Amino acid sequence: MKYIIGLINLILSLVVSTIIIYAINIIAGFAGADYNFSHGEIFVVWILMAILVNNCFKK
Repeated sequence: MKYIIGLINLILSLVVSTIIIYAINIIAGFAGADYNFSHGEIFVVWILMAILVNNCFKK
């Protein structure tokens, strides 16, 4: 049961981090910025954002 909860938290934090990254990129695009990320850069940002979101879920 502990592994299932951990897996759910991992998937949820990855999904939420994806939404946050794209929301920031879209808002910056409306402000006139043009950000181009390589696949490696976006992967690192995605993982770091998932870690941040996961730490925010903890009580």
